Amino acid sequence: MAVTEVPQGATLLDVREDDEWVAGHAPEAVHVPMSQFLSRLDDVPEGPLAVVCRVGGRSAQVAAYLVGQGREAVNVSGGMLAWEAAGRPVVADGPGPAQVV
Repeated sequence: MAVTEVPQGATLLDVREDDEWVAGHAPEAVHVPMSQFLSRLDDVPEGPLAVVCRVGGRSAQVAAYLVGQGREAVNVSGGMLAWEAAGRPVVADGPGPAQVV
């Protein structure tokens, strides 16, 4: 299932890679890169999850995996590109203005 908003009570889980995260992310998101996902399952919060990546492909795979493991997870449709286009907050950890890559 894909959503365009983070459902109330869900944690936003960003599965983009480190360079993408540093360039700009949602302030309340938890970061677990897809490339490290299986080795960092303990870092994935309990409870409902809204999974996001750049445009929705990687997050759809992670959300499907989580659902297959019995977790409550949805894919954020359009990813961080749609997030930023909708005017939602984005913060950057690196120098310069936030850029969603």
